[in-house]
Amino acid sequence: MKTWFSAYAALCLTVLPALAQDAAVGEAAFTQCRACHAIVADDGTVIVEGGRTGPNLFGLLGRAVGSREGFAYGDALRSVGEAGIVWDEAELVAYIANPGEWLRAKTGDARARSRMGYRMTEGAADMAAYLAGLK
Repeated sequence: MKTWFSAYAALCLTVLPALAQDAAVGEAAFTQCRACHAIVADDGTVIVEGGRTGPNLFGLLGRAVGSREGFAYGDALRSVGEAGIVWDEAELVAYIANPGEWLRAKTGDARARSRMGYRMTEGAADMAAYLAGLK
């Protein structure tokens, strides 16, 4: 099982981000995310209206994992950020593919659970490119 997951993680971290990344396609893919996430600029400009179950995703890339001010993250996700992991496109693509497995791999805790139950099986690299373009 560990060998399979190691191969899967390596694929996610190296191959998937190298695939074609189209921010316009990613913007369309974000419709799957807006049930839980909004995108609101720091000045209050609403870019995408969405739910509040998940954190605001504006400025996500380049920010420490689990560090958005005003959102109550789970302990495991916060610990990943405290360990120095920062969201980049590769980390985001791997996380979105399987949040629980990503969190267990990052923390080394087989019992770590993600509060995000959704898995994006297609379009994750495009969606990450879309988020990367929002500044």
